[in-house]
Amino acid sequence: MSSLKDVSDAGVAIWLDDLSRDRLESGSLAGLIASSHVVGVTTNPSIFSAAISKSDKYSADIKELAAQGSTVDQIVTRLTTDDVRAACDLFLDTYQATAGADGRVSIEVEPNLAYNTERTISRAIELHEIVNRPNVLIKVPATVEGLPAIEELTARGISINVTLIFSVERYEQVVDAYLRGLEKRLGKGENLSDIHSVASFFISRLDTQVDKQLDENHPGSPFRGTAAIANAHLAYESFLRISHSDRWQKLATAGANYQRPLWASTGVKDKSYDSTRYVVELVAANCVNTMPESTLNELREHGVVRGDTITSELTKSHRTLEALAESGVNIADINRKLEDAAVAGFATAWEELLANVAAAAK
Repeated sequence: MSSLKDVSDAGVAIWLDDLSRDRLESGSLAGLIASSHVVGVTTNPSIFSAAISKSDKYSADIKELAAQGSTVDQIVTRLTTDDVRAACDLFLDTYQATAGADGRVSIEVEPNLAYNTERTISRAIELHEIVNRPNVLIKVPATVEGLPAIEELTARGISINVTLIFSVERYEQVVDAYLRGLEKRLGKGENLSDIHSVASFFISRLDTQVDKQLDENHPGSPFRGTAAIANAHLAYESFLRISHSDRWQKLATAGANYQRPLWASTGVKDKSYDSTRYVVELVAANCVNTMPESTLNELREHGVVRGDTITSELTKSHRTLEALAESGVNIADINRKLEDAAVAGFATAWEELLANVAAAAK
């Protein structure tokens, strides 16, 4: 348990990357809040697809809503927003104790809207109104089309979890969109202090792809397993630089809150690696780490937390990415492909969810 406390004390908020009605009704989530330093929850289409398709706790609602004439899309919206609302209520004390920074529960705009700015904006507003809780975060993908949506939603006072960020360049564009939204509000004399945001930077998938290239072209490379952490370190370097800028200081003086870097996809896919590496190597102030319960358990059982493991490693991380480039690894190209694959993957999960609910409604 001390590892969980150590991570939290070092400035990293622990969020759980999972939600289901089983978890809500069994008291599992409440237990993690009470005893495991969990201060938030993230969801995505894959999580909801697994939750709803593998549990009978949704069956009665599906049948009842279908009998009332609800469409499959309406049923899925009802099920997912009900679960998110219930989780928001569980986290209300945390939300209040942290002045709105934590105690957050995320729900994602449907992935088939990822390349449509206007529909992303309208759906995000709808989800925000349906959940109707101050501690909900609306997830918007960091596609090119998502950037103006982030700006507009922030300007409207909606707190956003920007998801599917793979590159430092896109991360900086996301931060710029957040700041532009805040600046619009400031220009209108509107409140900034009740807006919170996180920028979800995906970790493990980059190592999977880079390691594959290294294994094919440079067997035994000492840079195997180094790309993802180095990439994230440089995103945090950008966070530090921006947070010390005059632009940010003007907003902060007006009450603005950081858009915290959130480390996502932190479960280790290569079992030869330490299962806690994407937590303990990404510790610094003002971060969030959302993790599956298996990673949370591994961290509790054997995680070795060494305090801040980012700021002292920035020079080394630059050198690591330079060495990978010299080895022929095109990180930028890999990150572009990862973004496309992630959007497609979540779209597939969403379609599976719709199909499963349609079958259960018959």
